[in-house]
Amino acid sequence: MTETTSGGSRKAAGDRGRTTIADGVVEKIAGLAAREVVGVHALGSGLSRTFGAVRDRVPGGGKAAVSRGVKAEVGEVQTALDLEIVVHYGVSIRDVARAVRENVVSAVERMTGLEVVEVNIAVSDVKLPDEPDEEPESRLQ
Repeated sequence: MTETTSGGSRKAAGDRGRTTIADGVVEKIAGLAAREVVGVHALGSGLSRTFGAVRDRVPGGGKAAVSRGVKAEVGEVQTALDLEIVVHYGVSIRDVARAVRENVVSAVERMTGLEVVEVNIAVSDVKLPDEPDEEPESRLQ
């Protein structure tokens, strides 16, 4: 039997404490699950990926690359997710979005026990075959 406590935590009857799952944990799980889907090039918009690449080079620079492009709201027993993805040119966006949604729901529910009530997906770009990745050049050597 499982009871619910506030703040996105779950407490099993008979346990001697509570477990809290942070939004960032759900975001990382969802980010990794989304990247596993064939046809997904990256998560986040081009601008956020560029700024993120710069932030990643600075110690303590902010949000981990794995959760970039993912926003989670964690409630007591449910979570809702928003993902921003970039797909490869030529794939069916509808099929990729469906596969991302299924993979994210499966991974988050299996790992956290939270019910995923929605996964909203925004496709922000298409990666063309001859288009270079948007990694800024480092000024350091």
